[in-house]
Amino acid sequence: MQRTLGVCYYPEHWPEARWADDASRMAGLGLTHVRIGEFAWSRLEPRRGQFEFDWLARAIDTLHAAGLKVVLGTPTATPPKWLVDEMPDMLPVGADGAVRGFGSRRHYDFSHQGYLEESKRITLKLAKAFGAHPGVTAWQTDNEYDCHGTTLSYSPAARAGFQAWLQRKYQSPDALNRAWGNVFWSMEISDFSEIGLPNLTVTEPNPAHVMDFRRYASEMVVRFNRAQADIIRAHSPGRDVIHNFMGRTLAFDHFDVGRDLDISSWDSYPLGFLEDRSDQGDDWKRRFVRAGDPDFQAFHHDLYRATSKGRWWVMEQQPGPVNWAPHNPAPRDGMVRLWSWEAFAHGAETVSYFRWRQAPFAQEQMHAGLLRPDSTEAEGFAEAAQVARELRALDGTLDESAGRADAAIVFDYPSAWAWEIQPQGHEFDYFRLVFDFYRSLRRLGLSVDIVPASAPELDGYPMALIPGLFAWTPELIEAIRGFQGQLLIGPRSGSKTDDFAIPDTLPPALQKDLLDLRVSRVESLRADTPVPISGGGTFQFWREFLEAGADVETVLSAEDGVPGLAKQGFLHYLGGWPDPELMRIVLQRLAADAGLKTRDLPDGVRLRRHGLHVFAFNYGETSFDLAELGWTGEPVLGARVLQPSGVAIVAVAGAGS
Repeated sequence: MQRTLGVCYYPEHWPEARWADDASRMAGLGLTHVRIGEFAWSRLEPRRGQFEFDWLARAIDTLHAAGLKVVLGTPTATPPKWLVDEMPDMLPVGADGAVRGFGSRRHYDFSHQGYLEESKRITLKLAKAFGAHPGVTAWQTDNEYDCHGTTLSYSPAARAGFQAWLQRKYQSPDALNRAWGNVFWSMEISDFSEIGLPNLTVTEPNPAHVMDFRRYASEMVVRFNRAQADIIRAHSPGRDVIHNFMGRTLAFDHFDVGRDLDISSWDSYPLGFLEDRSDQGDDWKRRFVRAGDPDFQAFHHDLYRATSKGRWWVMEQQPGPVNWAPHNPAPRDGMVRLWSWEAFAHGAETVSYFRWRQAPFAQEQMHAGLLRPDSTEAEGFAEAAQVARELRALDGTLDESAGRADAAIVFDYPSAWAWEIQPQGHEFDYFRLVFDFYRSLRRLGLSVDIVPASAPELDGYPMALIPGLFAWTPELIEAIRGFQGQLLIGPRSGSKTDDFAIPDTLPPALQKDLLDLRVSRVESLRADTPVPISGGGTFQFWREFLEAGADVETVLSAEDGVPGLAKQGFLHYLGGWPDPELMRIVLQRLAADAGLKTRDLPDGVRLRRHGLHVFAFNYGETSFDLAELGWTGEPVLGARVLQPSGVAIVAVAGAGS
């Protein structure tokens, strides 16, 4: 695999006289790919049927002449004003019932059939015009699905589409009433046309109703993306189809969208995410204010690699301060390089920086690029150039047989929807729960893969974790039965049926030959009332009362004697949300049973095994000597003493691992 760099570029923002110089500078920097066009509909079709593609053709020709490969975006994230005026009901409606208007981006409703057809129309025009162009080597569909909370719309189009979806699923109102438990609070309906959307109710709506709406909304995203992907493949054969996902965005099932992609990508903004999307406290944020969370980017690298079965990119990599977080600090020197190499450590084919030149106008004028608005080099430029030089120097020397990681975590988007719908405790958040397990594995020096609950491939992993799973899938039960490693389940896994009801046998609803255990009741805990566990650590936020059968061993107990960690054969069940100390105790125990070597890494130091090499990264502000890990050989990249923002690549044979 050739690792490459890219950049996002907007030729429509700049005088055409600059394009050739920009292209030459990009190639000279060592960039390979350039993404263009994803917001350009008003320039491509200023009036209905008046297509002005000549400028785009010249831009593609210019980039191609410089030896650059173009990723062409479909412009459907920014429908033009004339189209909104033609069909104003295409605008999305918020949960508050207010129409979300024109004037920014993502102002469309996934359920709107008319807009779907318009999106197909402009995609077809572009695919026919540029699908065979030798400079176009890949396509990006739309841009950042669900950005600004746009998956869920409460419009008339969504209501009509949801009613039709429910009729196909349930066939009869009686079947729906039974599945949803509509006898409760006299919610029964006699016709599908009576069903509204789950917003603007006096108190919380029926969770089964909300869950089906979330499923429907996710399917609308899949439908929208698939329509474009099918057109591109028909008229631009041999080119990869890509979409750029975002961080901690859970409103639609990315695995379902990923099945229609050749490459999943995501937009990585470590400093913005630390400010905007982290559950860690202020002390943590201050420590990593210029580096980003040491695990957040890695988690998404592993997640999105899984959505398209291994092929993935970073489509937008932060190169400097952003404009959208509560605070927007500048990266510490060396971090742009570190973030780039960390993506490659997790298997990225391409890291693409956002953007080439900082815009001096409109909403993103405070967002840094590789160039300043006056075209002088910004700080990120030199770090991107360094990565490009290092890639050339290491070309062909890094092993590409990545293989399986030490541990697998099962991730499930419907579980995220379920615990958002009915959290039962203020702090209960599915992403946060899974991420806590992921972070703890990384602190132990382990590499992690993420697998979907809908198609779990657990064979070959010494260790696997299933935290917080809403409802079992047949595929996952089958995978558990065939699993040969150490398996940890819980908390809250299997606590509902697909219809959002408590199972008749009580959670975790596994067959007794797998786990003869049931959860008799649960409690959610204030952050300041944790439950101590024997051996150290506590349950925080969530605790279950377990009743174990004769074949179940109690490994750890709560202070009141209730089992906290139970074991039957290779399968372990954890009856609460562990704090960091308990998490470390439990995962170290499982790793030892699985034959895995663990390490106690500092907060800011992280490792990732890739093939015959281990990559080391230092997010912290103090140096770290890799000799503390027993590594005495000289790295193939970097130095043995890992300075702040440092990167090192060590051959496994010399790593003692």
